[in-house]
Amino acid sequence: MEGYQKVSIRHWAEEDRPREKMLKKGLSSLSDAELLAILIGSGSQKESAVDLARKILNDAHNNLNELGKVTVEALCKKYHGIGKAKAITIVAALELGRRRQLTVPLQRYQIKESKDVFALMHPLLSDLHYEEFWVLLLNQANKVVQQFNLSKGGISGTVIDVRLIMEKALYQHASSIILCHNHPSGNKNPSKADIVITKKLNEAGKILDITILDHVIIAENHYFSFADEGILQS
Repeated sequence: MEGYQKVSIRHWAEEDRPREKMLKKGLSSLSDAELLAILIGSGSQKESAVDLARKILNDAHNNLNELGKVTVEALCKKYHGIGKAKAITIVAALELGRRRQLTVPLQRYQIKESKDVFALMHPLLSDLHYEEFWVLLLNQANKVVQQFNLSKGGISGTVIDVRLIMEKALYQHASSIILCHNHPSGNKNPSKADIVITKKLNEAGKILDITILDHVIIAENHYFSFADEGILQS
């Protein structure tokens, strides 16, 4: 059409750009074409990445299984703006999707009591000559959705960032948290610093509606549980 100019994605409203839309509204808000456009990255002078993605999907009858059969060579030959690198990215992403369907989901470890924490963390912490502080994030069924090493320290302590723990818990939509660290000295009893940080995290959890279920201290072949000793209730 005379006088018509294609509007680049970067000139779209921010909420309509695929990457920005994904960050603001989540993956489920994107159409297949928008997801494919993210893989493509950029279109050509004649059409945006989204327009190009719609064309590719249309030729595959808007069926991702059909698109998964398309080769790198076919994509490069048929579509202006699709070079080898973009074609490889599309084919690789579709192959990952296929393999995901074939993968058996991981069984998440369920925490029912303090000895379950000990069984999970003892192999990681029992032989260390320095302290490590770990955090377990759990869902509503008390299954571990993520475990991460928050800090490493010297023989007598580590540095704990309450905000970082809560930030990760919120990001993972965790319902509860279990804290765990080791005492290389072999003394399982909590230090004053252990008690202070546990209470501080417990208070932060109450504000954010994230329960601190326990803090387990591992010392060689035995452990101390804040929950078992009723300290978290004080």
